[in-house]
Amino acid sequence: MNLQKLIDKKNEAASYMVKEITHICKNFEKRPPGSKGEEQACRYMADVLKKDCGCEKVTVESFKENPRSFYGWIYMTMSLVLASIVLFFFFPLASILLIAVGFFLVLAQFGVYKKLIDPLFPEATGHNVTAIKKCTGETKRRIIFNGHPDAAWEWPVNYAMGGVGFEGHAIICVVGAIYYLVLSLIYIIQNGIGFGVADTSDALVKAALWGLVFVPFMIGLFWMVNYKRPVDGANDNLSGCYMGIAILKALKDEGIELENTEIGVVLTGSEEAGLRGSKAWCEAHKGEFDDVPTFIYAYDTIYDPKYLMTNYRDLNGTVKADKDVSDLFMEACQELGIHCKKGMVPPLGGATDSAAFAQAGMRATGITGLNHKLESYYHTRRDTYDNMNEKGLADCYAASVKVLEMFDAGAKQ
Repeated sequence: MNLQKLIDKKNEAASYMVKEITHICKNFEKRPPGSKGEEQACRYMADVLKKDCGCEKVTVESFKENPRSFYGWIYMTMSLVLASIVLFFFFPLASILLIAVGFFLVLAQFGVYKKLIDPLFPEATGHNVTAIKKCTGETKRRIIFNGHPDAAWEWPVNYAMGGVGFEGHAIICVVGAIYYLVLSLIYIIQNGIGFGVADTSDALVKAALWGLVFVPFMIGLFWMVNYKRPVDGANDNLSGCYMGIAILKALKDEGIELENTEIGVVLTGSEEAGLRGSKAWCEAHKGEFDDVPTFIYAYDTIYDPKYLMTNYRDLNGTVKADKDVSDLFMEACQELGIHCKKGMVPPLGGATDSAAFAQAGMRATGITGLNHKLESYYHTRRDTYDNMNEKGLADCYAASVKVLEMFDAGAKQ
């Protein structure tokens, strides 16, 4: 079905998104993972999907999680590394072991988002929304638009110094840990394994003393996240939530019904706690959408139009997105003359909910609209409803409607 009428009204759709996002930011509580505010936003958007978007089936589901565990590795790893620095002067082998365990925690908890240390942290309840707009005839295909309703806790260093300062701080800490790991290995190779106070005249020990310059940075990493200040999360990621909502509302407003394409909007909470909501959703709905070809588009931080990107790899570059799903978005952008890059969520870049869907065997890709070289609004108090980019929203909306039109016509299935 030709949906050019919707595409032509992309600016109206963007204005609608900003208005709704402003309402949520102003009238509901803050939305950190597993919070009352996250639930309030989910229930409000579920109501919008039912009343304003014509979805016949709308459900709000809860799931259990341990949201603060996602950043828990910071305190454990940094404690282990700081202890290893002390132990270097007495028992270098122990220093090696502690640093190795610290790096393992980083890799497991942040590198690949495993729930390794979750039971050690307080439990909370997160929420997901599933809304389905049925087609008028036989369902032959399905497209799902996804966003996450929760907002991040503030990153103080990014707020004060921007991405260069934030990333530089983390890199210095990693370099410091590797520095002491290498010194410990060399010391054991030269002197063997044993106990005793290190000789301060030894060159390696002198190097270790110089390495103490890393310690203030490592201690500073304990304050990488400020749990007392959740951000508004207008861009990250109410913008992603409202992409699908705006499409469904526009279809209803124009009286357009698709004959063989079912449309879903899935809002998965607690993405900022390590994709906990999308992982829970995949477990709860395993096999439910395998009946027909189903494409999932996960939107995250739709902001600057010059950074609109289809992410062919996700989760720090470790998870492959579906090529057909990704290609279809790129082709839609090309058809409309909308700038869109072909890229990936890089190492240390985190993830979008697309990664959880892909890991569960679903056909998904992640769409982002942010500079992966972090800007000062990202995960800070500057991510507000009055700091949104309507052109970025309008372009992504237009491309998404075109994707729907092409998918409805049978593209890439």
